[in-house]
Amino acid sequence: MPSGKGLFPEMHSHFIGTYWGAISSPFCAEIVESADKYLFAGPVFNDYSSVGYSLLFRKEKAIIVEPDRVSIGNGPAFGCVLMKDFLRDLSKKLRRNTTAFDNFKRIYVPSGMPEKGDSRDPLRVNILFSYIQKMLSANTTIISETGDSWFNCQKLHLPEGCGYEFQMQYGSIGWSVGAVLGYAQAEPERRVIACIGDGSFQVTAQEVSTMIGQGQKSIIFLINNGGYTIEVEIHDGPYNIIKNWDYTAVVNAFHNNQGNCWTKKVRTEEELQEAIALAEGEKKHCLCFIECLVHRDDTSKELLEWGSRVSAANSRPPNPQ
Repeated sequence: MPSGKGLFPEMHSHFIGTYWGAISSPFCAEIVESADKYLFAGPVFNDYSSVGYSLLFRKEKAIIVEPDRVSIGNGPAFGCVLMKDFLRDLSKKLRRNTTAFDNFKRIYVPSGMPEKGDSRDPLRVNILFSYIQKMLSANTTIISETGDSWFNCQKLHLPEGCGYEFQMQYGSIGWSVGAVLGYAQAEPERRVIACIGDGSFQVTAQEVSTMIGQGQKSIIFLINNGGYTIEVEIHDGPYNIIKNWDYTAVVNAFHNNQGNCWTKKVRTEEELQEAIALAEGEKKHCLCFIECLVHRDDTSKELLEWGSRVSAANSRPPNPQ
């Protein structure tokens, strides 16, 4: 499931993707939901993780393993059972069965690449993430902010050793800015790559000042589409349009010619290429802040689907008491 991305090696030959209901990795949901049994280790089912409570798995076929509790379908639940003990002992009793994986291979069709246009055309989000994919290595960590970055980062294929941080249980906006600061401070040898929307950034932007003061070298992609895109898809309204900032100027003010910091606005693929080349080359020891200006309606198909389902779930009448 989405919160577990990065815990299982994605280079493993049996990795088939992320299960997230209607917005799962291609062909993953079909395999999971058609299985005879499902084993969930540490899930939290809420409106966000269940895509508006629209998952099609059947509870009677589920084994749900929590940190100190195991529930079997609609039947008994066993307390005082540690997850690590249960999974260790269960693994000893499992018999090899390749049916599900064989079925996956039969139906799987590789995903396509974003349509190429003129590199001087206005930048598109799917083009941006195709370049971020190429930046990933064993020495990088992706931090995905709440919003459309949830869905775009889920589609990144993590090379061995690449870190990934993602938070959705509370839907907290702006959390990633502080997370970039803390992660980079704890792991100075790794390069953090953060994908943050403009609305979220406005909540906790000041943490960038501390990043500069601590000499960090993260790369922040600030995706500026002029509003709270994820909220537009759940409940549209004028309150989702935010006051635009000159984001690079804000970061330059934090910099104040003290420490190493480099900023750049990009509006086209050509400008993005140049900015990434500098961030990975001449500016690799700087905090790099790249503001990507994209169209207000440039939204992943996963957010469109997720938003319509979560909106429908949130609009339902209350249960009668």
